[in-house]
Amino acid sequence: MASWIDTVNRFLSQLSLILGMRLPFVFGMKLWVFAMIGIIVFLILLTCCCIGCRKSPRYRAVSYPKNQTLQKKVNSLPYVPQVHIDIDKTENPLSKFSQPLEISPLGWRLHQFTSGEISAATDIFSNDNMIEEGRHGVVYRGVLRDGTWVAVKRFNHGNAKEFIAEVQALRRVRHKNCITLLGYCLDGTSKMLVYEYVNNGNLHQWLHMGVMQYSPLTWDMRLDIMIGIAKALSNIHEGLEHKIIHRDIKSCNILLDNHWNPKVADFGVSRILDSYISQVETRVIGTYGYVAPEYACTGILNDRSDVYSFGVLVMEIVSGRSPSSFSESSEETSLVDWFKKLIETQRFNETGDPKMPYQPCSKALKNVLLVALRCVDPDAKQRPKMSQIVHMLENTDRLRYHEKHKTTQEA
Repeated sequence: MASWIDTVNRFLSQLSLILGMRLPFVFGMKLWVFAMIGIIVFLILLTCCCIGCRKSPRYRAVSYPKNQTLQKKVNSLPYVPQVHIDIDKTENPLSKFSQPLEISPLGWRLHQFTSGEISAATDIFSNDNMIEEGRHGVVYRGVLRDGTWVAVKRFNHGNAKEFIAEVQALRRVRHKNCITLLGYCLDGTSKMLVYEYVNNGNLHQWLHMGVMQYSPLTWDMRLDIMIGIAKALSNIHEGLEHKIIHRDIKSCNILLDNHWNPKVADFGVSRILDSYISQVETRVIGTYGYVAPEYACTGILNDRSDVYSFGVLVMEIVSGRSPSSFSESSEETSLVDWFKKLIETQRFNETGDPKMPYQPCSKALKNVLLVALRCVDPDAKQRPKMSQIVHMLENTDRLRYHEKHKTTQEA
């Protein structure tokens, strides 16, 4: 060790003579030797740190060509071929899959049918299988190969917007009083939706198209229908992450099953609102007699617009009179005006459908009439929410059991 230090000292002494400098010794070594050694050690440590950082995975740079980097990211995703329908710059929520398509956060799947499957199910869209023709398309009944009965809506050309709106709405809804969407078909210009088959017609047919002296729709059945519709609307207004405004609540759009349970259908003009949006300005769409007056005048749409339509529907169910049966030339220009006139003059019993096999008790009838009047309040802000309406109607429903129990005791 001493010889190594002596060698270094001699070298440095010679170097100091060349430079013309004389440096003092400290502990047998010149002072500036310590400085040089310190600098060398520092540089060695700094070099080691740099090398270590470059080898670390966190800082390692992978020199892919740009196209290879993009391809690597794309390959890491599942292959999802898209079918784009550009309508009002609205992104198409549908993708075309050869396998069933999962589109709901709840995990249920929406099946993609082929045009061949639907043609076979409907007997090539036979007129014998046609259920009805609406403004957006024609509805057919059909039977799938597994024996399942279905309803198929074949949209008219140019109605792609309604097709998308219906899928956007129904793919979010899972309620027993709303129609169930089973699948869809996109084949060229053909757009079709496949629903569960509800084989007892619609409410409008049973209220207005019967030729019998008495309607099969008793008061109890009508009240159950009102409650079912109210629950469906409460669900789409308040039970989902995104509020759905149906926009066309009317008796034609209420289907009935074999047990007279209602199912709200035809979401083709519905609007979906984000949770932070309470209303939207839009083109006025609806059916005469059911449309809320403030919506008709301003185009401002919110959930209270559906509430108004529901109130008119309640009046229709109670009275058996269609909103379209009134005109500006008649004494009462609307079903709402007719109802209000009877109630103002205390003629409550005259509001009931004369075709009902029996009339409801006075208290139950008045409760339902009150619900209807609150729904059609001219001030939209004063109209109740659908969840409140469900509660009010269920309280009315309890009256019939009370009346039956009371009648049994008296007997």
